[in-house]
Amino acid sequence: MLVLVVAIAVFAAWSWLSYPAIGHWLYNLNMAVEAKLYRLHKIVVPITEMTVSTWQGGPYEASSSVLMLHGFSADKNIWLRFARHFVGNYRVIIPDIAGHGETGFKAGGGYDIPLQAKRMIQLLDVCGVEKVHVIGNSMGGYMAAWLAATYPDRIVSVALIDPAGVTAPEASDLERHLAKGHNPFLINSREEFRRLYAMTMAEPPWVPGVVLDAIAQRYEQCRDELEEIFNGFRASPPMEPILPDIKAPALLLWGHKDRLIDVSSVAIWSKGIENLRVEVWDHIGHMPMVELPTSTARLYGEFLSSLRSESRSHL
Repeated sequence: MLVLVVAIAVFAAWSWLSYPAIGHWLYNLNMAVEAKLYRLHKIVVPITEMTVSTWQGGPYEASSSVLMLHGFSADKNIWLRFARHFVGNYRVIIPDIAGHGETGFKAGGGYDIPLQAKRMIQLLDVCGVEKVHVIGNSMGGYMAAWLAATYPDRIVSVALIDPAGVTAPEASDLERHLAKGHNPFLINSREEFRRLYAMTMAEPPWVPGVVLDAIAQRYEQCRDELEEIFNGFRASPPMEPILPDIKAPALLLWGHKDRLIDVSSVAIWSKGIENLRVEVWDHIGHMPMVELPTSTARLYGEFLSSLRSESRSHL
């Protein structure tokens, strides 16, 4: 009994002295457990310049594959609760995009959208995937759209969730901050991170405070890296001139309460892409696949099913 009491006391002291280190441990443990439950496996894939950390799952021999691309400052873990709905029928590939997560950052490595998209093609090549359904959120949506426009022979369909890449008619809260010379992603304290976190979702899932503080610490430590990545993708060529080049079936989902990229962007995407299905959800923010993973997966599943039905009808 004494040994147990001492062990608890030591653990409590370590947790207090190293705070928020226990938050990192809890977060990583939770992600590992969820990935295992959802039958996703961590696979490191070598490409030309680097190795890319991925979650992969589903039947390797599946006739259809889905590539899921996260947004700026996020990582592959944000797709876990969404991806679990697809591993039964699709080969699922979820990378940490260069500069993010476990793929790592290299100063001067190049973080513009065309180069990041090229890396995804290299990833598909190494994975032995010729054609893929691609879905992306925010910066990942920008990449997904770029892939569909510039690598049309590799993209079966494209789904865009609150994507970056066009100039919104109405400024978002993020754009107003940037116009004043303040980037909310470049934080210096836990309080600043909490304000950023509140901007990302209207109805975020519950996360323990110690985990949020651990994530805030990570943002602080990576501040210079995030600034370089942000500047790289923001300086990328706009999508407007090449939107008509997207010929693959396309789905656009937007949260009406998105504070990072204004919902008025929907009009630009709708005008530019001919074969586009549009959904706008009230009461949801920038990351529907995190806020409502099951509902978002249902919508995406219906979209993919409709493509199979259309394909059979043309046989």
